[in-house]
Amino acid sequence: MKSKNEINKVFYAEYTDSDSVRRYVGATAGEGIAHILDRVYGPLYVEGINTLLNEGIASGGFRILEYGCGGGMNLIWILRLLEAKGIDVLAGVGADFSPSMIAEAEAESAAHLSPALAEKARFIVAANETIQSDSEKTQAGDGGPYHLILGVNTFRYAFRLKQASSTARQLYDLLAPGGISIMIDMNGRFPFFKSRLPNRLTMSEEQRYLPRLAEYASPFKEAGFTIDTEKCFCWVPHSSGRMLVAVSAGLSPVLQSLFGAFAMRCLVVGRKPMDA
Repeated sequence: MKSKNEINKVFYAEYTDSDSVRRYVGATAGEGIAHILDRVYGPLYVEGINTLLNEGIASGGFRILEYGCGGGMNLIWILRLLEAKGIDVLAGVGADFSPSMIAEAEAESAAHLSPALAEKARFIVAANETIQSDSEKTQAGDGGPYHLILGVNTFRYAFRLKQASSTARQLYDLLAPGGISIMIDMNGRFPFFKSRLPNRLTMSEEQRYLPRLAEYASPFKEAGFTIDTEKCFCWVPHSSGRMLVAVSAGLSPVLQSLFGAFAMRCLVVGRKPMDA
């Protein structure tokens, strides 16, 4: 079995080279992620935001954390949405263990957010498994808890590092009562991920492990979250070009109906109880 430090070195190398960074920056990530943000992930974020607003949980303004933020695409998308709707933002924090990713996220924030909103966005170097212990860096705005926490294509690393339960508990502790966690990651039951064969040749089993839906949900349940949504979804590859986006998006309803358990992504939406 590889040590935690050995596994971390592999992941650090994977997410600091220039080719990897390009996959997580809006301008170079591909047509797929743009489609997904607008048509697949975006509606989930809107639903969570509306729930928080309707229940008065973020009535004084939103505090948002994206862990494993990469180039900040999801956080920036949400911040722009909130601004377009005239919804106040207290703070938006993106955290990633890769300094290269954080540098790109800062550049993307400056390029795509209004000056007023960019002042409320911060991107910090912090690993998922130590996200709470880095609380000095991750405190949002006035130091209050977060209303919305999201992680996209990053929670699988908590399993590979044997830190899934502690990571979920830290996310729970960082949330305000009634706050929402949205976790999206690769589904271990989807058979056609392009990275599987080269990873099989270069990585140990624990370094390339992909959980299944029930595994992703389990640590959130253990941490005390009430699970609102637990499903497999999404048939559009993040890195796909325009043609593949059109084909896979068109086939998505049929594929979801027939083979839903084998979709590309797992989704777990959890809430921290109001009396927590």
